[in-house]
Amino acid sequence: MDIFKRISEYRTESEKLEWTGTFKAYIDSLRQDPTPAMTAHSRVYDMIESFGVEDTNGNKRYKFFEQEIFGLDRAVQKLVEEYFHSAARRLDVRKRILLLMGPVSGGKSTIVTMLKKGLERYSRTERGAVYAIKGCPMHEEPLHLIPHDLRPEIEKELGVRIEGNLCPSCQMRLRTEYGGEIENVLVERVLISEDNRIGIGTFSPSDPKSQDIADLTGSIDFSTITEFGSESDPRAYRFDGELNKANRGLMEFQEMLKCDEKFLWNLLSLTQEGNFKAGRFALISADELIIAHTNESEYKSFISNKKNEALQSRMIVMPIPYNLKVSEEEKIYTKLIGQSDMKHIHISPHALRSAAIFSILTRLKETKKQGMDLVKKMRMYDGEEIEGFKDADLKEMQNEYIEEGMSGVDPRYVINRISSALIKQDTQCINALDVLRALKDGLDQHPSITKEERERYLNFISVARKEYDGLAKKEIQKAFVYSFEESARTLFENYLDNIESYCNWAKIKDPLTGEEMDPDERLMRSIEEQIGVSENAKKAFREEILIRISSYSRKGKKFDFTSHERLREAVEKKLFADLKDIVKITTSTKTPDESQLKRINEVTKRLIDDHGYCPVCANELLRYVGSLLNR
Repeated sequence: MDIFKRISEYRTESEKLEWTGTFKAYIDSLRQDPTPAMTAHSRVYDMIESFGVEDTNGNKRYKFFEQEIFGLDRAVQKLVEEYFHSAARRLDVRKRILLLMGPVSGGKSTIVTMLKKGLERYSRTERGAVYAIKGCPMHEEPLHLIPHDLRPEIEKELGVRIEGNLCPSCQMRLRTEYGGEIENVLVERVLISEDNRIGIGTFSPSDPKSQDIADLTGSIDFSTITEFGSESDPRAYRFDGELNKANRGLMEFQEMLKCDEKFLWNLLSLTQEGNFKAGRFALISADELIIAHTNESEYKSFISNKKNEALQSRMIVMPIPYNLKVSEEEKIYTKLIGQSDMKHIHISPHALRSAAIFSILTRLKETKKQGMDLVKKMRMYDGEEIEGFKDADLKEMQNEYIEEGMSGVDPRYVINRISSALIKQDTQCINALDVLRALKDGLDQHPSITKEERERYLNFISVARKEYDGLAKKEIQKAFVYSFEESARTLFENYLDNIESYCNWAKIKDPLTGEEMDPDERLMRSIEEQIGVSENAKKAFREEILIRISSYSRKGKKFDFTSHERLREAVEKKLFADLKDIVKITTSTKTPDESQLKRINEVTKRLIDDHGYCPVCANELLRYVGSLLNR
């Protein structure tokens, strides 16, 4: 790719987006499409929706957040539906500060960053175009030029709503430059940009003694006062505060509740009335979405202070908990490691999963539901089916604790520990045991973990290790069964013949003698028990398989070894149980014979080619599973 050619193309694309015309031309364009006149809240919601929404039985997944936010579908749905959607429809919610509250490293800042970057990109699209009075320091909505008395009539004609007044600077320019002729006022298209301070403002708290309110509302330009003679002359004022520059877009308050009170008072009228006070001017209108984030302890301290009641009533608090799905947690670690310079070190399959299992267990609360332990709950949260429990049980558990996911180990700690394992000298590959060891060693260094929590967390590392042992055995099982694939298929067909006979109350023929005999109950149960099908559930399981076979037959498809995931797993486990002794001998023999060596090489090749292992971790896995089977 020619880098400079691409830069030139991008510059050309940006130049094509430029537009300047009179207010009259802008009004004519609104007659065709009133979309550009939408509010900041509508623009943010429109931007989120433009990426697509998937609705499954009332559970909405907003694709806009999918690239960066993992496992927070419920929190994101609540955020979009209860705040952005309502605010976009001009409900009173838009007159509230959106406060994202949750534990450290839970994704609050990421959500805000995504919204800012998304707005920047969206303003470059046709539907997301933003137009402003040319030369206005606040990139003001041109419709503010229309006198208040005429607005109801024009709103009806254009199908828009006009809210807000001209800023002091534009009021003066309208008089002095345009002689009050609003139709000639120049309007331009602006691109929202955090770097250029257009439509995005960011405020970070610092020392209250040195931080000036001017950072928010702008300041007097003392060098021009002698020229213009008054502090109330707009030409002697810099409208360059964060609230000024965030107009038409989004204002972020980082760690909002750490701010000095005087900075937050400005937000009282900005949220409720859509304006704020600056210098010696009348109230200045601003159309911006105010989004802040803080942690739970700061929030509790804030609401306990009675002086903050006025501001508190103007907030919508959205809890952003930790992710509670193992598979999604894995994606977080993959993303963070992918952003580093350690991509050349191979990470063995299930290494990140083991870390994710540990993390999720620390975040879950014990359920009161009988027969449900933390490991089962973790699996159910991750979408696995647990026998004896239904979707209704999952929803009940999700609503059991409001604070679930608001505590536990944060992703940063896990990534720090994985980093310490990755950075070791001469490391070519790290596996699950390396990661779990690093997590265990780091518990002593974690400043906020109490002695009681440490004991609990050590227990979770043991649980994660047991889960990994099961995954490791399964991996070797799959690779070994591949060598005995014909045996697996024969066992599969044999099981199908037997359940067909059982369900139809028929006899079955012996494949060797041809004699008729009863279905082999022992064989069927030995397979079904591998996946936890109970005696009471066996009939329903067998009938479900037959229904599936019949369904395949009607569609002209063959029901084979790969058609039913649970049955395939059961057959593989049964075969592996029968082959366990061969596996033990093959994996633990120091001087394997020719046939054993051939089998080891076959299994290793299978692990590398199909399961994502490298030669180092494939051999380590073989040795480890051999030691597990020989215990």
